[in-house]
Amino acid sequence: MKNQKQAISGADVQNFMRFRKENSRMTRFGRWFLLVLCCCSLCQYFSPSASAERGYKSFEVAVYVPEYVVEQMKDSNYLQSTWKIINDQVKVDKVYLETYRSGRVADDQLLDQVKKFFVDRGVEVAGGIGLTVMESNNFQSFCYTDPKDRDFVKMLAQKTARHFDEIILDDFYFNNTKYDSDIAAKGSKSWAEFRLGLMDQVSRELIVDPAKAVNSKVKVIIKFPNWYEHFQGNGYDLKNEPGIFDEIWTGNETREADMTPQHLQQYQSYEIFRYFENISPGRNGGGWVDTGGIRYVDRYAEQLWDTMLAKAPSIMLFKWTELLNPAVAGQRQAWSDIHTSFDYQQLVNEYEKSHPGLHSTMAGVAGYALGGIDPVIGRLGNPIGIASYKPYNSSGEDFLQNYFGMMGIPIEMYPSFPADAKVVLLTQEAADDPQIVSKIKARLEAGKDVFITSGLVQALQDKGLGDLLSLRYTSRKAIVDQFAAGYGAPVEAGNKNGGILIPEIDFFTNDAVPLIRAGANGNSFPILLSDHYSKGVIYVLTIPDNFNDLYSYPSGIVSVLRENLLRDFPVRLDGPDKVSLFAYDNHTFVVESYLDQPVAVTVALTGGTTKITNMQTGDVTTGSASTPRRGFGGRIINTGPDRVNFQITIQPHSYAAFSETP
Repeated sequence: MKNQKQAISGADVQNFMRFRKENSRMTRFGRWFLLVLCCCSLCQYFSPSASAERGYKSFEVAVYVPEYVVEQMKDSNYLQSTWKIINDQVKVDKVYLETYRSGRVADDQLLDQVKKFFVDRGVEVAGGIGLTVMESNNFQSFCYTDPKDRDFVKMLAQKTARHFDEIILDDFYFNNTKYDSDIAAKGSKSWAEFRLGLMDQVSRELIVDPAKAVNSKVKVIIKFPNWYEHFQGNGYDLKNEPGIFDEIWTGNETREADMTPQHLQQYQSYEIFRYFENISPGRNGGGWVDTGGIRYVDRYAEQLWDTMLAKAPSIMLFKWTELLNPAVAGQRQAWSDIHTSFDYQQLVNEYEKSHPGLHSTMAGVAGYALGGIDPVIGRLGNPIGIASYKPYNSSGEDFLQNYFGMMGIPIEMYPSFPADAKVVLLTQEAADDPQIVSKIKARLEAGKDVFITSGLVQALQDKGLGDLLSLRYTSRKAIVDQFAAGYGAPVEAGNKNGGILIPEIDFFTNDAVPLIRAGANGNSFPILLSDHYSKGVIYVLTIPDNFNDLYSYPSGIVSVLRENLLRDFPVRLDGPDKVSLFAYDNHTFVVESYLDQPVAVTVALTGGTTKITNMQTGDVTTGSASTPRRGFGGRIINTGPDRVNFQITIQPHSYAAFSETP
């Protein structure tokens, strides 16, 4: 490690510009950035007493400063100029100064110098560590079976603890080496088993205990990244590590779903924080978002909003240099003339008015987005949603709950079985619980409904599920292009791109009832089955092979799914996919659209409320009683308690928050 550090030390300006080029997805306006620095250097630098007022009412804002940027900050002109750019546009409460990344170790004297700069300006300062040997080499991790690497990591923890009373580990804190020493240490264990145990040990012996040995006051935080379905493969342990560290943070980056191999849906920026909060209640310190991987600038704002809608107490803006990049509109022509929740032109005009000749940066986007949602967050209660069970370190039908969220179905994931929830959604990952069939049975016997996916049927059909259901997940597939609910011919057209590939499930007529069916070439296949067991109802939902095809189900069919899954939920959304509903326990809710055009939706509330108030505008909307849906023979279908419907319109890439009016 010593030679590696010496080989790259001192490459300050060149490294900074290289990282800007690699990480800026929207622009590479290097000359613009230099112009801003020159302009700022001509300005009178503000004293601590003259710094912009900081602090939002509902959450705190932090900025992460990587080690190579800390190195750049030895130039006082750079430090003061860039701080002014950021501080003028977003209210920063805290900065995290990184002590190590990719073979580079920050200088002790420089850390003290930069720390003093921020403390003098009333900004909290904490430390960070980016534990990767080489970020550019596929995020190469340390070899935690190599004594030299172990000693080096321990040294970094102690060094950082000497400077700071709080340390956060960036999301390189995993293990992906398979050296001979790893192979020998693994023995007969699976890589997941080995790495989980190894990283638990590393957390205690090389990070937390050594840090506290030199600074008993230090708080050590682990930041978990966004790929939670696959953590166990690289040693992230959601079961044990939250108890080892003083606090956890959440990686809320979702970027563009089709621009990365992760296929993360927008809703995950909300749901991942909720899941981690249920793993470590009250100890999930904040969310973490960067500016990368986006086609239009609103996408950055959406990730910030969704993190705050999950009731995160803090947001980490990664990273300092990304906040200095110009705020470029990107591909937002379809809604550029509409006033949306993030009004790009308004942002640009206001900044240029107060800063003639300059253009707003991504710090301004963050400030606009957070400032707009701040008063809303303070009026929202605790998030609520349909309970879904994801056991610790499980996988199967990866990230599927987020697709439900994109279909307007609020989800609340738990690491322990939610026995008290009125309805539970179980995907294939629930099969990791060896007692899951008995838990399903107990719920049904208690009169509580269960929704299971076709993937879970496949995993459990030879493990006791047959005691509850007389159906089989077959090896056959069908490409379907028509849909129907209840009785009658399938007439609603589906995917216009050639059909949807689904697994075929066999069932006995009049044992299970198909509530939603799909059709293909005159044949019929179940999409949503229901079956009674004891005092409860078990539903089976067929999931397409490509989860994105869920968005190709016709809106009327999705409405039937919502009616059943959200039967007793206090608020229900009816509208197209990619419009999400966020519900809270104090009779408030938020509707957010990720679509490129305005969309009309219906919100149906229980409890007899006849008016709702838009929290942002004060406008009052009056509802009307919902009309019962009728099925075969004109019989009224039981879709739960009586509801009042409200018609609202959501602008593109925007949200609207409402409260029930007494």
